[in-house]
Amino acid sequence: MKASSGLGRLSKLALRQRKQGLAKLLPPVTEILRGSLIERYVTCGNPACKCARGERHGPMWYLTVTLGPGRTTGGIIGAEHVERVRTWIENYHTLKDHLEKISEINRELLRRDRKQERKQ
Repeated sequence: MKASSGLGRLSKLALRQRKQGLAKLLPPVTEILRGSLIERYVTCGNPACKCARGERHGPMWYLTVTLGPGRTTGGIIGAEHVERVRTWIENYHTLKDHLEKISEINRELLRRDRKQERKQ
């Protein structure tokens, strides 16, 4: 949210309440995971296998995590863990989004405090 996000029109009390509301909506921090879940179908290379005729093996699920420019890590996720991993990834995005909103509210509150101090 930038200045055009409407935060400037809210009272300090409303900003604090919004911040508290966002904090209550944060997912449990023990249930987050940064990464991407990718579904893949693979061929094994055996010329007699069905995958050589176009029926690939899968789905196989991969978790990939970018560590930095040109650096990724990850691994295979068993089908029984896919839903849990999806939930953790969604929780990560929710947490990140809500923390950014809380940060924007805090910046607005600081801006107002600075403005009030200048008037004194």
